[in-house]
Amino acid sequence: MHAEHPLRRFRLPLTLLGIVIVLGVAGYMLIDRWDLLDSFYMVIITISTVGYTEVHPQGTAGRVFTSGLIVFGVATMLYGFGVFAETLADNAFGRYRRERQLQRDLNQLHEHFIICGYGRMGTQIVAEFEEHRVPYVVIDQTEEALERIRAEGRLHIEGDASREDVLTQAGIERARGLVSVVDSDERAVYIVLAARALNPKLYIVARGGRPESLRRLELAGATRTVSPYVMAGHRMAELAIRPALVDVLDTLHHGEAGIGVEEMVITPNTKAVQKTIKESGLLEPAAARVLAVRRRDGTLHVSPDGNLRLEEGDLVIALGTEDQLFASAALLR
Repeated sequence: MHAEHPLRRFRLPLTLLGIVIVLGVAGYMLIDRWDLLDSFYMVIITISTVGYTEVHPQGTAGRVFTSGLIVFGVATMLYGFGVFAETLADNAFGRYRRERQLQRDLNQLHEHFIICGYGRMGTQIVAEFEEHRVPYVVIDQTEEALERIRAEGRLHIEGDASREDVLTQAGIERARGLVSVVDSDERAVYIVLAARALNPKLYIVARGGRPESLRRLELAGATRTVSPYVMAGHRMAELAIRPALVDVLDTLHHGEAGIGVEEMVITPNTKAVQKTIKESGLLEPAAARVLAVRRRDGTLHVSPDGNLRLEEGDLVIALGTEDQLFASAALLR
């Protein structure tokens, strides 16, 4: 999104106008032997068609030169006015301001998610991220999606998400994760490959339309792969067999009852590294209840006791009110 300033459109008209003025001044000085000021004044009143009389009487050569100057000068001025009218008609200055603001917002993003594709799934993901106040930027290149996202005023980049320069513009080095929901499985593989090459530690979730594509996405570097058809089938089966459990989990996930489930990662800068759960303060009444701790190697400790020592890369899953979850996050920071 490298926006060009609208004033750059006037480079050619201004250059042509400058050439006309220089040639006009030089012509009057050589043909009619006028001084610099009189020559410049004559050029200006000629090309602007204001209708003033000649500065000094002219001979045949001078009048022929003035006629040519009128033709080229007026044509240049009309061309400049045409560029100006076009700039106003397509609201170039307004679009430039919006693009500059989007670029500033992009530069301020940190620990955000990059969403590749703004179709039906991408739109739903954006809605979920906004509900949970998760920073994000969308990448898409289809005109229908771009029209919608422009109208909604959401942070986005126009381009191909499989290109490294577009991912770099989206701040992939500073990103927390990437979600690929493009329609083409082949493009999804290229996106994952490019993203993994630019940020080896990036958390990548990729959608695969065909079952055989999930394995390719994993080989390309996706952290997690999703098949919409498998997930939808699993969800419908759960609703048929355990509808009450699904309702409870949905309520906890969306925090509709004032209680929610959140996950917190133990990073190198976390105060709780190499401390037990009890020493870190996560068992205090003001903190959320720790449901489980998942190690980096995948080992899961359900309902861990206070003596479990937290390590870098651990994922702490906690249940509580919003205030309790914020208190637990503050203890870990």
